[in-house]
Amino acid sequence: MTYAITQTCCSDATCVSVCPVNCIHPTPEEPDFGRTEMLYIDPKSCIDCGACADACPVEAVFPVDSLPAAQREYGPLNAAYFADRETEQDPEGPNFHVWGEPSFKRSLPSDFAPIRVAVVGTGPAGMYAAEDLLLHTSAEVTLIDRLPVAGGLIRYGVAPDHLSTKKAGETFARFHTHPRVRMHLGLEVGKDITPEELAAHHDAVIYAVGAPAGRRLGIPGEDLPGSICATTFVSWYNAHPDVAPDAVDLSAERVVVVGNGNVALDAARILVSDPDALAAGDIAGHALEALRAGSVREVVLLGRRGPEDAAYTRSELLALRHLAGVELVVDDHDPRTGAAIDAAGPGDRAALLQGIARETVDWSHPPSAGRRIVFRFHSAPVEVLGDGAVAAVRVTDGAGSTNGREIPAGLLLRAVGQRGLPVTGLPFDEAAGTVPHEAGRVTGLPGTYVVGWIKRGPSGGIGANRTCAAETVGTLLDDAVGGALPAPEHGAKAFQRLARRRNRRIVDARGLAEIERAELALGRRDGRPRVKLATVPELVAAARSGRRRIPG
Repeated sequence: MTYAITQTCCSDATCVSVCPVNCIHPTPEEPDFGRTEMLYIDPKSCIDCGACADACPVEAVFPVDSLPAAQREYGPLNAAYFADRETEQDPEGPNFHVWGEPSFKRSLPSDFAPIRVAVVGTGPAGMYAAEDLLLHTSAEVTLIDRLPVAGGLIRYGVAPDHLSTKKAGETFARFHTHPRVRMHLGLEVGKDITPEELAAHHDAVIYAVGAPAGRRLGIPGEDLPGSICATTFVSWYNAHPDVAPDAVDLSAERVVVVGNGNVALDAARILVSDPDALAAGDIAGHALEALRAGSVREVVLLGRRGPEDAAYTRSELLALRHLAGVELVVDDHDPRTGAAIDAAGPGDRAALLQGIARETVDWSHPPSAGRRIVFRFHSAPVEVLGDGAVAAVRVTDGAGSTNGREIPAGLLLRAVGQRGLPVTGLPFDEAAGTVPHEAGRVTGLPGTYVVGWIKRGPSGGIGANRTCAAETVGTLLDDAVGGALPAPEHGAKAFQRLARRRNRRIVDARGLAEIERAELALGRRDGRPRVKLATVPELVAAARSGRRRIPG
């Protein structure tokens, strides 16, 4: 019996490091690492030891014979990765794939003194950097986040029905209470304290602030009420404090989502899923109520290019194909769409649309009974129409079309990518939406570093941040050993006093544990795994609720 990696793979390569026969690929040392949608297990080499399943932080590895019906495709999918690849067996050992010679790229002097490093942002990028520092050096780490709760992308970006993916947060949570960590949640750099003050209290500062802004379409009517960025929608259903509970109106029967990436598919899936099924996850309470009371029955996914060029991963599309009570349809308005699907080979992304119904949709009619998602390829939005609110979207209608076609809709979600925002005190590349850097070292600012999407742009999932963080931390340590870090002007306790003076509502690790306890208690009350607190006052109040119960 062999194992297979499934939909929730985060590609952080934890499984690679524990495999005794090197049968999981691509490894971080291979060119394909970071370029594939997930990692894969070679069924011819797997020895059924289960080490990968035990180590996986997101519960993505299962025996092929035990895969549930919705994931049985992952057995052949794992095997297909190795179909055209030659595997070299170690002639002198038990490995079915040759291991390279051990390489220890990072070495520190035996008398290397502890350094103080501030990490701004507690999402995966920031926490991988903190983990690297804590496990491999004697550094003291200050964790800072502008929100009064940790988690970043895992808490507010991962879809609420992907609970296994969210388990990656448990790996990071063990460092929140590490003896060399000090946590200051609810402290905003650039508002509560300046970047200069932060730098003056630390040897180095790592910014892991992500890419929170959504890209615009640049078409007329884009700013009408009812036209919102998909990042806003994702934040809304994940209970992000920056988005009001009434920010999304679901009274329309049809929603148009512009984009064909995983965020677009996530949005479509949430909109048409059975609310009772979503209640089994940690979706925001206000979003669950809105979905139950809403009228959405059809979601149209607009893709400017063809199905062979869609940006979503195969695993996300497979998840849609197993969505109970939801019909998938391919709009057959352009002959190139069907031709690409029919010609697709087993390993092509377009092949996953084979067997899905095709029809030339008549958009003059309201959505049909039931719930469905319509894939409309070779179609781009050209104008949002409506008198005071979104009423329709004019789109291109196939090769050479000029007049376009109107698709009636009451809500438009723009899922065409994200970009970083300028960070106070740091240089910024407007075109790329990133901070200029050299291997993570911010250009012109000694002791200042970046990691994650603000460093490399919005590409790659959770696991991609591990190698990104390793590069940045390696650069930082090289600078530390070389004496290139500015010496801090103040001590660690001085920073704690400064932070408390500037913001008395700061949440520490003990307060974070109280938030966890409160949300789990609300979940038990409502028969759900967790009910997220959705506002800053609620989070701060929960963080302080246990002070009377804890001595000291």
